Amino acid sequence: MGYLGNHLATIVTGVFAAVLTGIWPVLEGYAPILHFVFIMAVPITWFLTAICWVSQKSADYAHKHSSHSTHEKKSLSNSKQIVQIYTAEGKQVSPNEIKEAKTELTEQLNSLKQSVKIKDVEIERLNQEISNLQTLVQIESLKTELANLKMLASKSKK
Repeated sequence: MGYLGNHLATIVTGVFAAVLTGIWPVLEGYAPILHFVFIMAVPITWFLTAICWVSQKSADYAHKHSSHSTHEKKSLSNSKQIVQIYTAEGKQVSPNEIKEAKTELTEQLNSLKQSVKIKDVEIERLNQEISNLQTLVQIESLKTELANLKMLASKSKK
């Protein structure tokens, strides 16, 4: 808890509201605009005082109950819990069956990973082959173009 039980804002606002309320009758006769200012300021400061008080009470309440619930959560997590798992048919599953299923699923996952690696290697090989074929096609097209140029050159000499 801070100063004054965390109600420092409430007390400061309340003192300010009390001072304004106290000097209002003294300064009432000076100027009409001052009367208007006090008509506005005094209720607003008392309203702010009430809001500060309510919000601090709310914060105190929330902190009191949140610390209690975290204590309960800690005590529950420290206590030994028994977990019972049931199949869709309603039969209870033993921890050994869970371990066996976990082992089996791990093996299946590893085999899937291996097959994916094999597929990746195959895809890489096919991409390389496609690249080689594209190069061969380009070479053949260049040969054809060269042959056409030679034929045109021989025609133009005649």
